[in-house]
Amino acid sequence: MWKGRFEGQTADSTVRYSESISFDWRLYRQDVRGSIAHATMLAACGILTGEERDAIVDGLRAIEREIAEGRFEFRIDLEDIHMNIEAELTRRIGPTGAKLHAGRSRNDQVATDLRLYVREQILEIRRLVGELGAALAQKALEYADVLMPGYTHLQRAQPVTIGHHLLAYAEMLDRDDERLADCYRRTDVLPLGSSALASTTLPIDRELTCSLLRFSRISRNSMDAVSDRDFVIEFLSASALIGLHLSRFCEDLVLWSSAEFATCRLADAYCTGSSLMPQKRNPDVAELTRGKSARLVGNLVSLMVLLKAQPMTYNRDLQEDKPPLFDSVDTLHGALGILTEAVRTMEFSEERTAAAAADPSMLATDVAEMLVQVGVPFRRAHEVVGGWVGLAEKLGKPLTALQAEELGQTAPEELVLLPKGFMQDLSARQAVEQRAAPGGPAPESVKREAEQCLERNGQRLTALAGLIAAIQQ
Repeated sequence: MWKGRFEGQTADSTVRYSESISFDWRLYRQDVRGSIAHATMLAACGILTGEERDAIVDGLRAIEREIAEGRFEFRIDLEDIHMNIEAELTRRIGPTGAKLHAGRSRNDQVATDLRLYVREQILEIRRLVGELGAALAQKALEYADVLMPGYTHLQRAQPVTIGHHLLAYAEMLDRDDERLADCYRRTDVLPLGSSALASTTLPIDRELTCSLLRFSRISRNSMDAVSDRDFVIEFLSASALIGLHLSRFCEDLVLWSSAEFATCRLADAYCTGSSLMPQKRNPDVAELTRGKSARLVGNLVSLMVLLKAQPMTYNRDLQEDKPPLFDSVDTLHGALGILTEAVRTMEFSEERTAAAAADPSMLATDVAEMLVQVGVPFRRAHEVVGGWVGLAEKLGKPLTALQAEELGQTAPEELVLLPKGFMQDLSARQAVEQRAAPGGPAPESVKREAEQCLERNGQRLTALAGLIAAIQQ
């Protein structure tokens, strides 16, 4: 492709070192689609004849089918997906194939392919996020009134419900979806027509190409357009956060399924055993997802380091933007898909979680708030109840078993402000049901939030189906 400039041959070692076809072949559908739109635009502008356009389009579609069927032979001496397709097209239809590259460069061509690919993957991953969010909401609805301890510092803190805990992760996924939707807006920009870096003297129609490829707008600066990978970094950043959220959820699954907690059981399909210890039942899907989240973070860092010191405009370094992108896409597809399956089939031990939630010490905050309601300043109420908790420990009995004469030893003035027998009337169920404010763990609140989450995700999935169909037309 550059033989007019060079006298010597490219060394075989350079060919092997510089090829990218081993991984960028994955962009073949986007490359063919972009080339068809470009050829259609060139014909509309009089740069190609209608017959030439038709020959190019038919040839490209035939090549696309062969690649999809695994019958196309890629050549590393042609470096990348762009030249593999163009060279084969020219071999098949003759000099007309060589006319396709008029008004474009591989620089704006690959930028276009990447944007088409990332745009599609944003929608697909949003769909997977929505399905996991819906699975969590459905499971939250199922366990909306089942008590469990809520933790801080991995210490029992206050009673909540299983449904409330699961909805916390659904909230994280909602934010993930919002980030991806925002990333889509900046990805949905057409760079094609920027050529190598300074546009072209040919009378092209970028708005027509934009319309054909279903982009929202065209890029405004040709130098930025060919070198911009911000949209990939944004996508990898959103992916890393999804991975972080999945990792946190999986950490809970690992803890809950341990013998020490024994509150959650993952289906056999999502566990493995030990090659040595017959009794083992390992939550490997959760552990692997926790581990794979590190790859998502690493991919983001890798691309940021790749870009941080590049001068304008296109540099060959940018060839290395694709492996971390493809790896993050594959990792997210696998993790989101299998976790959705695992969530749909996991079961909780209501007896175990309720027993753990019945720990009286978790009602200490409720007692402090009772004192606040009768006029005691919160800091004093906190001190008083802390003293009662310490007394219960010293006496070796539950907090709620303390009698009036015992409570009066440390805080007689505050004790008289509370109704008789208030300690014995406390319960985890009552504590949870009283927290009925929006966003709280009360069963009715959880059911309401879970139903709204299901509705939100259902609407989102319907809208995404329409968007996916629209950009693929």
